[in-house]
Amino acid sequence: MNKLLAIRHHLSAAPHRSLFLAGALQGVLTVLWWAFDLTSRYGIAGSMTHWSIAPTWAHAFLMIYGFFPFFIFGFLFTTYPNWMNGDKVRPREYVATCVLMAAGVVLFYVGLLTHKVISIAGVELMLVGWGIAIYVLFRILLTTSAQDKRHARVTSIALLMGWLGVAAYLVWLVTESPVVLNFARHAGIWFFLLPIVLTVSHRMIPFFSSRVLDNYEMVRPFWMLWLMLACIAAHGSLQWLELSAYLWIADFPLAACALYLSYRWGFLRSFSVSLLAVLHFSFAWLGVSMLLYGVQSLTYMLSGNMVLGLAPLHALGIGFFASMILAMASRVTIGHSGRPLELDRLTWVLFLGFQATAVIRILSDVVPVIAPMLYVLAAFVWLACFGLWTAKYAPIYWRQRMDGKPG
Repeated sequence: MNKLLAIRHHLSAAPHRSLFLAGALQGVLTVLWWAFDLTSRYGIAGSMTHWSIAPTWAHAFLMIYGFFPFFIFGFLFTTYPNWMNGDKVRPREYVATCVLMAAGVVLFYVGLLTHKVISIAGVELMLVGWGIAIYVLFRILLTTSAQDKRHARVTSIALLMGWLGVAAYLVWLVTESPVVLNFARHAGIWFFLLPIVLTVSHRMIPFFSSRVLDNYEMVRPFWMLWLMLACIAAHGSLQWLELSAYLWIADFPLAACALYLSYRWGFLRSFSVSLLAVLHFSFAWLGVSMLLYGVQSLTYMLSGNMVLGLAPLHALGIGFFASMILAMASRVTIGHSGRPLELDRLTWVLFLGFQATAVIRILSDVVPVIAPMLYVLAAFVWLACFGLWTAKYAPIYWRQRMDGKPG
């Protein structure tokens, strides 16, 4: 009993602990479910299972709204008070967010196996948990007197768009309207995830780099951030309206800005410090993915052929989003557990191995002949790398800091 109480105490000692733990477990569970579906669908193992929701759209929801937000809320609950010198988030607030969203994800899985009504209840719980998080973060944003709130304003608006995306998915579950499903899909990527991950990168990567690289010039152009966010909003809107032939107009400028920032932030220099290199490596995927999107769109406009399939999406979703989550979560976990800010060899190897997930999934669209095998292979590489990462880092969340400090 005392041990359970101690675990509960440590899990609630800091905002990132319970939320990162839930995110780490979900990073394994959602891909484990997807791998099971793929292997049965393609006759590799077992027989096809009938789900209450189309597996493609269940997979999209679980990845966009049921995996990344746990890490995002854990990070922002920690950084908002620091960014704006505001009051700390109360334990009951971040624990309530985690419990409600985690319970919602569990019900979503149960509903997949049984009845869609249970999944609907799960999404409703997630909306309530997400709503609490928005209230808390907006309270900090609006009640502090910090002079520079630019990054926080962007991430706050993106969080609200994410909540609307979940709400749209809920409406689709009830009505089966393709219009709201399309909004949920595209809003989750272009109005929620990408603005947040880009904005956090814009704030944190130059800052972290300046702390460890000698003679480092911290470049953080806001005009470029606004341009990139405008391109992201344009891409999301065009894709929602199914105007794929014009996406390149937004994609190539966005790719150029991302590649420029990778260069100015010191991509090559970062490899002297592995804890920094994982952030730069992850960010480099943004430029690559938007180049792929631009090539795909321009080719479609000129020839009517939609080349590359979902390769640009997975370069963005796995290469940029998931890699950055892995990199940031590693850094936050190490730093907030009282450990030296150094990336051990195993985590570095797991991160590099995780990049193979993105490469394999991209190749499956470039070499469609063997696509089913590559789909499954990518899922198992993700499981191997993310599973080992979870096994290594999850116990840290329910244990006391090594230096004995609170938090």
